[in-house]
Amino acid sequence: MISGRTRTTLLSLIAGCLALVSTGASAEQSPAEDSHLKEVIAGDHRSADNTARDAYRHPYETLTFFGIKPDMTVVEIYPGRGWYTEILAPYLKDSGTFYAAQRPSDPSYAPGQRAVEAFDQKMKDAPELYGNVKRTTLTNEGDMELSEPADLVLTFRNTHSLMRRGAEDATFTAMFNALKPGGVLGVVQHRGDPDVEQDPKGGKGYVTEDYVIAIAEKAGFELAEKSEINANPKDTKDYDKGVWTLPPSLTLGDEDREKYMAIGESDRMTLKFVKPAS
Repeated sequence: MISGRTRTTLLSLIAGCLALVSTGASAEQSPAEDSHLKEVIAGDHRSADNTARDAYRHPYETLTFFGIKPDMTVVEIYPGRGWYTEILAPYLKDSGTFYAAQRPSDPSYAPGQRAVEAFDQKMKDAPELYGNVKRTTLTNEGDMELSEPADLVLTFRNTHSLMRRGAEDATFTAMFNALKPGGVLGVVQHRGDPDVEQDPKGGKGYVTEDYVIAIAEKAGFELAEKSEINANPKDTKDYDKGVWTLPPSLTLGDEDREKYMAIGESDRMTLKFVKPAS
């Protein structure tokens, strides 16, 4: 017959063993910490303005969600002024390959042209960081030259701009063709209200998840996973001036500035797509 004290001891031992098994299983399911990526994100080469936006853009969590590794071939589509390039280029410099697929030069579109020029200057100013960046161009027709297939293609807050130019289908097809079978497309985009009819031109910067998923699936991608890493429930998405009402653009200037700063940057979807292996 087992005494009460012995029974209690046995139950404690069993509970402890179960806890260890559970902890081990959780550890196996969690992605390994990427200390190299953390070091790059914390690097003093990044500007103060850019690091201040980490609170909204969550670069470590976003890139690890997409499965980035330092030996990959990675393509960033339309890198703008280089916010993510500031992280991706140093991270991939020693073991991987990084392509920056910039928009074609277009003096008629001043904001885009200024971004391209700022990006070019950033590359020139720090060759020790960006000397290995491979430059290419992605046209509205979907033409893009790479010397090798990619493991990972990334596009951050670009889908509405593609829609404005009627280039979304061609661009998503180009991203599909750029990837190896089994390769990943990572999409971050200002997330629209699913109860509001989608503007096919993306005029206010917001796009619904279903709309983005449909574009990607039309190109051949399969949705692998979603994340709420970049969600912002404070974003009401009903501004007359669109997403640019919020920081960092603050297109209304000082009008209701505190209100919009309190909301923060936009609510964003974070979608991981896969190119089928066969």
